[in-house]
Amino acid sequence: MPGRTVDSRTCCTLVLVAMLLGGCAPRSYVVLIPSPDGTVGEVVVRGQKGEQVLTKAGQAGSLDGEALQVEEQQIKKDFAATMAALPKMPARFLLYFSAGTTLTAESESLIPKIIADANTRPAVDISVIGHTDTMANEPYNNQLALKRASKVSDLLGEKGLKANSLSIESHGKKNLLVPTPDNTYEPRNRRVEVSVR
Repeated sequence: MPGRTVDSRTCCTLVLVAMLLGGCAPRSYVVLIPSPDGTVGEVVVRGQKGEQVLTKAGQAGSLDGEALQVEEQQIKKDFAATMAALPKMPARFLLYFSAGTTLTAESESLIPKIIADANTRPAVDISVIGHTDTMANEPYNNQLALKRASKVSDLLGEKGLKANSLSIESHGKKNLLVPTPDNTYEPRNRRVEVSVR
């Protein structure tokens, strides 16, 4: 569409664009909706009639750059099929270890929640990444992180996880949750991250 621009200024912005038939001429508009976490980004719509900066949920603009007032019911009607087709957002779980590969009781209680979340998805892709703090050398930490990730993966399988794809990785002492110098005890870095998509 020459002369028309829709520019999203944040990565979590959800924008819906409708092409509607209004009388004889097609009428198109852009509307901003909140992300699953409730945040709202910013979108700039530029066209022959001006520029609209959309910053609030439900705010709309035509592709020509005009401000529009669109009732919530109309938005739901116009975008029902699109909203129904949106994939569920990935879920991320952090599990911590009291020592070695022993999960804390609180983290172990997350296993059923991970499985329950996975069961709500049609095609499940799981990523399990092990981490350590900086107390030991790199080869040891890489091996320990892999053991932690494998332990969590095994627990998920034993408890009935059904996944189309499951990957296990070790990040060792790279990608610290809490940045520390070497040889620093930090329980929050002794973790496994499970992402469910």
